[in-house]
Amino acid sequence: MERPVSVALAQSVARLPRGRGWWYEPKFDGHRTVLFRDDDTVRLQSRAGRDVTGVWMDLAVAGMVLPPGTVLDGEAVIWREGRLDFHAVQSRAASTLTRARALAAELPASYPVWDILQHPVHGDVRPRPYVERRALLLDVLADIPPPIQPVPATDDYDTALLWVEHLREQGIEGVVAKPGRSAYRGGSRTWQKIRHSDTVDAAVVGYTGASARPRALAVRLPDGRTALSQRLTAPLSAAAALHLIPAGPGPRSRTGAGDTFTSTTAQFEVEVLAGTTRHAVVTVTRVR
Repeated sequence: MERPVSVALAQSVARLPRGRGWWYEPKFDGHRTVLFRDDDTVRLQSRAGRDVTGVWMDLAVAGMVLPPGTVLDGEAVIWREGRLDFHAVQSRAASTLTRARALAAELPASYPVWDILQHPVHGDVRPRPYVERRALLLDVLADIPPPIQPVPATDDYDTALLWVEHLREQGIEGVVAKPGRSAYRGGSRTWQKIRHSDTVDAAVVGYTGASARPRALAVRLPDGRTALSQRLTAPLSAAAALHLIPAGPGPRSRTGAGDTFTSTTAQFEVEVLAGTTRHAVVTVTRVR
């Protein structure tokens, strides 16, 4: 399978779709991670295509029990005192390799998996329907111990609503809905997601300051406007830098309000508070 692999995405919706053929999964709060089990090693890839094996080495070691030729799509998460800790995930992702090993010893990661892209026997299974891939995923992970586990899934709408209402205290972001007959298509948004938090996704198109320490991000909002965010916190700046540095600086550009920024070809998104975007005041809450 080609590397980096293009991952399937989900569009934010106001309510869960309902009807025959929809399947639902809890949305875990972590970092999207693709796991490649090769003949003699395991490699991990971020949503943006970066190799992140070093910072998630505990997951790479755990993945060695998988049969060679397996490629999985899931989320790198960290549990602390019975709930998901996204800040711990961000700290691990932005740390040096030495620091990442220390953090892993203190708070080991888990890997909830929701899809299989390549099967050790059947090869590339992305063209197959979701329900078939789900069955293959459960078969591959049947005897695999934690921290690698399949996410729960149901085709019952009422159960999905219960997840939305009652799993928030554990740090579950919401629920993702997937058509049972859908293939896995990288870059597509055939999946739908509903989140607890009042946020929207925005594409990053630039930044101010240095790429290694951006002060603010220029984002394209859902309505098409481009605006600068408020000043980033240190953890958010470090998380954005991981995407900006490899892409390098682009030409100078301007927002609709006339603010200048350095454009970027880095392809990543951030979550921004929905209530702050109406007047182009953008507050970034996390980097995807």
